[in-house]
Amino acid sequence: MRPRPTPSLVATCIAVVASLATLAPIAATAQSLPDSTVRRIDQLFARFDSTTPGCIVGVGRNGAAVFKRGYGMANLEYRVPLTGESISESGSVAKQFTAAAVALLQLEGKLSLEDDIRKYLPELPDFGRPITIRNILTMTSGLRDQWALLVLMGRGPGEEVHTNALILDLVKRQRELNFAPGSEYLYSNTGYVLATHIVARVSGMPFARFSEERLFKPLGMRHTQWRDDYRRVVPGRATAYAFERGAWVQDMPFTMVHGNGGLLSSLDDLLKWNDALTDGLLGKPELTRLLETRMTLNDGRALTYALGLQVSPWTAGVREVSHSGSTAGYRTFLARYPEAKASVAVWCNAAPANAVQLGRQVAALVVPRTAPARGAPAPIAAAERGLIVGPYRDPRTDDWLSISSVGEYARVIGPSADSLRSDGAPGRYIAGTGMKLTFTPAGAKATALRIESPDGDLTEMVASPPPAAASIALGDYAGTYRSSELDSRIVIRLDGANLRARISTDDELALIPFYVDGFRVGGATLRFVRDAGGKVIGLRAFAGRARNVRFDREG
Repeated sequence: MRPRPTPSLVATCIAVVASLATLAPIAATAQSLPDSTVRRIDQLFARFDSTTPGCIVGVGRNGAAVFKRGYGMANLEYRVPLTGESISESGSVAKQFTAAAVALLQLEGKLSLEDDIRKYLPELPDFGRPITIRNILTMTSGLRDQWALLVLMGRGPGEEVHTNALILDLVKRQRELNFAPGSEYLYSNTGYVLATHIVARVSGMPFARFSEERLFKPLGMRHTQWRDDYRRVVPGRATAYAFERGAWVQDMPFTMVHGNGGLLSSLDDLLKWNDALTDGLLGKPELTRLLETRMTLNDGRALTYALGLQVSPWTAGVREVSHSGSTAGYRTFLARYPEAKASVAVWCNAAPANAVQLGRQVAALVVPRTAPARGAPAPIAAAERGLIVGPYRDPRTDDWLSISSVGEYARVIGPSADSLRSDGAPGRYIAGTGMKLTFTPAGAKATALRIESPDGDLTEMVASPPPAAASIALGDYAGTYRSSELDSRIVIRLDGANLRARISTDDELALIPFYVDGFRVGGATLRFVRDAGGKVIGLRAFAGRARNVRFDREG
C-alpha cells in the first residue's frame, strides 16, 4: 500500500497548482487570438490573482471558441483557481433564456406575445388595462419589481429564502402599477418570474425541465441549469465574493428565484448559445428575430430593449446584442456582434468587478469600433456652479439626484455619479454617460431640471431643497403604517429631534427630510399623506422600481 501524502504536502500541492493555474490560465486551441490581443486581455484582468476572486473570459469567432481563460480564484478558502471551465452564475443575463422559452411557445402556436398574461395567470388582479406577455418581457408592464417590494417588507435578498411561488403570491396582492402598461420602460424582474409560470402552465412541465429539454440539451449545453435550488451541489461552481472593510467575504445568492436570473453556465455553453442565436436558434431564424425585436412604447418611442436583450449600434454595420447581470457577488456580461460573427462573455465572481466595462474592452479588441467622441469634463465657473447645485426630484416617481460642486467641476450624485461638461449654451450640460441636462431658468438659480437619456427618455425634475427644520412637526409622523398589498408594517417613532423607521423586524433607519412631508430612508422615499384637516393618515413609499406603495396609518 502506498503511503498517503501528509496534509501539509497536499496543501502545498494545491497551492502550487492554484498558483500555476492563475498565472497561466488555459486557452482554447482549435483557433486562437493573436498573441498581441491575448496580452492586452491579460492586462485588462491583471488585478485578479491568487489572492482575489476574479473573472472567466471567453471569446468566440465564426462559431468557435477562440479564447477561454480564468483570472483569479473560484474559491479563496480552498485556493481553487478560476479556469475556462468554471461554472458561474448569470444574474440578469438569464433573461434571454426565459424569453427564448416563451418565444419558442409562440412559434409553436401555443401562446402569443400579445396575449394578456391573465389568460394564463387568471389569479392575478385586473389592473384596469391588459398587461401582455410582450410587456413583461420588455420591462414595459408597469409591474412593481419584486426585490424592491420585498425590501419594503423587510424581507429583501439575504433576509430569507424566496421562491417563484412566493413572487407570484406577492403580485396577486398588488392593487396598483408603477405606470400604464406600454407607456414607460422601467426595469422589473417580476415579469420574468411570471414568465416561468406561464411557460410551465402552457407546456405542462416545470420551467427548468422545459428549458433543459427544449433549449439546453438540443444545443449541447451540458453545464447549464437553473439555480432553482441554491442547495444543490454543482461541481466546478465558483463562489461569489464582495469586498467589505478591507477583506473579501462570501456573497452568495441564497434564493430559489430564477427566470429573471439564476442561470448557472460555463464559457463553452455561453458561446454555443450566442453562436446558435447568430445562426438561427434551434434551426429557427425567426426565433432570433423575435428576441431581437426592440420594443416600441405606446407613444411611438423605440427602446433599445427587446426580449431579454439590449440591441444597440456598436460600430458601422455591426450591432451589439447583449445583457449584463448582477446577483449577490456575481457580475456578468454576455454580448454578440452578429454581423462580425463574434461573441464575448465576461462572468465574474467579484462584486467590485465591472463586467460590462471589461467585456466591452475585450470586445473592442476583437471587433474594433470607432467610439463616439465625448469631451472631457471641463472646469465650470464658481458662479455658474452655484446656479445648479442642490437636490432635485421627480415629483411623479420621487426619484432624486443632487448636483454637487467638486473643486472646479460639477458632478451628478445619485444612483450613479458622473461629471458634467457644458455643451456651450447657458444651463445645458452633458454627462459622461451621454445624458443631457438642461437647467431652467438659464442664468438664474435653477428651479427645474430636464434630463434626456441617450435612448431619448425624458425626466422632468424640480429643485427640492430640504425644508427648514423649524417648520417640520416631527410628531405628526410618528405611528404605525400598514400596507395590505405587502402585509407589512412600517413603524415610525420620534427619537429626540429625529425620526426613525423600522420596516418589519429590520434595524431602525433614520428619516432624512427631503421636502415638505417627504423623507428619505435608506434607498426609499416616504411621502406622507394628510386628510383635509391636515392630519397625517398614511404614506406612500417609493423604492426605485416600486412606486407609490400605499401604507395606511393604524390607530
